[in-house]
Amino acid sequence: MTSPLSEPRPSFLLDRLTPAQRAVATTLGEGFRAAGHDLFLVGGIVRDALIPRDLPADLDFTTSAIPEETKALVEHANPAAVYTIGERFGTIGAIFGDPSDRVDAEITTYRAEHYPDETRFPTVRFGVSLDDDLSRRDFTSNAIAADPLTGALHDPFGGEGDIAQGLLRAVGDPDERFDEDPLRLLRAARFVSQLGFAIDRETEVAMTRHADALDRISVERILAELTQVLTGDYVAEGLETLRRTGLLESAIPELAPLAAEAGMESRRREKALWDHTLRVVSQTPPRPAVRWAALLHDAAKPLTRGYDPDGEVNFIGHERVGADLAGRALRRLKADRTLAADVRQIVEMHGRPTAYEPDWTDSAVRRLALEAGPVWDDLLDLAAADVTSAQEYKQTRAAARIAGLRHHFDRLQEEAALDRLQSPLDGEDLKRLFNRPPGPWIKSLKTYLRELVIDGALSQGDTATAEALAREYLAANPSL
Repeated sequence: MTSPLSEPRPSFLLDRLTPAQRAVATTLGEGFRAAGHDLFLVGGIVRDALIPRDLPADLDFTTSAIPEETKALVEHANPAAVYTIGERFGTIGAIFGDPSDRVDAEITTYRAEHYPDETRFPTVRFGVSLDDDLSRRDFTSNAIAADPLTGALHDPFGGEGDIAQGLLRAVGDPDERFDEDPLRLLRAARFVSQLGFAIDRETEVAMTRHADALDRISVERILAELTQVLTGDYVAEGLETLRRTGLLESAIPELAPLAAEAGMESRRREKALWDHTLRVVSQTPPRPAVRWAALLHDAAKPLTRGYDPDGEVNFIGHERVGADLAGRALRRLKADRTLAADVRQIVEMHGRPTAYEPDWTDSAVRRLALEAGPVWDDLLDLAAADVTSAQEYKQTRAAARIAGLRHHFDRLQEEAALDRLQSPLDGEDLKRLFNRPPGPWIKSLKTYLRELVIDGALSQGDTATAEALAREYLAANPSL
C-alpha cells in the first residue's frame, strides 16, 4: 500500500530523534516495508517536531498491517517485551532497549471508528486507508503522518499550515469530532495551555455547543485533563478557553460564580476577580497542588462579598469558605487524598504569609511553618504570586514581605540543622578518655570537633578519628 508523500525532509523529525528512537524507527520501518506494509510515525511526535518543541519519549505509529501481522513483525524486531492489551482496537505495544535507553512504541492498524451510543468505546473497522485513519483524529496538528525512513510527510488536512499559524482546528466537522469523544473538548484547552495555540473559530463554537457533553466523561479523566491545563506554559489562555466555551462551569461548577465575573468592571477599589485569578495561576510554579490552589484561592469571594459602613468591599471568611469549596470540588473529581488535602490547606492559609513583618518572633514563624507542614513551599509560592496590583510599590513591598518570611524560616532551618551537628565525643567521653576533671578544656575540644563536623572534615559518628584528633589538639594546646 502506498500514499502520496511530500518531499523527504529528514531534518524536520528524524534528526531530532534520540539514537535509540531512531534505531527503533528504522528497524520497524524497514521490517514493515520489506513485508509490503506502510508504517508511519503519527501524533504528538510529528506535531512537536514541526512546532518545534521537546519531543515525547514514546513513538506512535500507524500501519496498513492488521494486528496479527503487526505482532509478528514487531516480534521479529527483537523487542524486550510485547503487549497486546489494545489489540482489539488495533494496537500492539512494544518495549525496546534496556532501562537506560528504553523506547516504548505503539503501532495501530489503520482504522475507522463508529460510536454506537454515548460511551467512549467505539466499534472499530480495519482495512481502511491512511487518509481514513487520519480523518478520525481530533485536530489537524495531530493528523500528520511521517515516514520513519525518509521523514516525508503526509498531511491531508493541512495540519502543517495550522501549526505554522499556531491554530488548533478540528479535523473535518468539529461537531462530529466532539460528539465522538467529548474528552476532546478538554484536550483542546489542554493544547492551548501547553502549546499556546489559538482555536479556530468554527472549532470553538462547536466546543461551546458540546460543553454539556462532559457528563459523558469520567471525573477521573476530567481531572487529569484539567491538571494538564493548569500546568501548561500558557495556562491563562487555556483557562480562558474553558471559561469562554462554558467548559469551566461544566467541569468545575464550583467556579461558576467566579467565572461569571469575567469582564466585569472592578467595583470601587476591588480587584477584577477572574482576571486576578488568571494572573495568580500564571505566576505560580507549574506544580499541580499550587496551581489548583491558585485557581481556587479566591473562588469563594463572590459568595462572601460584603461592604463596610464606609462602602469598602470585604470578603470576610473567604479563605475558610474557599477551602471547603476546594475540598468539595476535588472530592467530586475524585482527586487523590493528598492533592485534595494539600489544596484545601493552601487555600485556607493563603492569606497568612502576607501578614509577615520583620519583627515576627522565631516561634511565630515556626508555628506557621508547622501548621503548613508539607505545603509550606506551595503556600509561600501562592502568597508571592497573589500580588497583581498595578502599583509597583505594592508589588515590591509584598514581594519583600514573602522573601523575608522565606529567609526567616530558612535561617531557623539552618540553625536547627547546626544544632543537630555535634562533636562525636561528649563531655563524659572526653573525661573518661583523658582521665581529667571537668574544665574549660572540654568545651574547647568539643567546639573544635564540632567545627570539623560542620566543615565535613569529620563524620558525626566517627569516634575513633575524633579521639585521634582530640589527642592531637590537646598536644598542640598544652595550656588547656
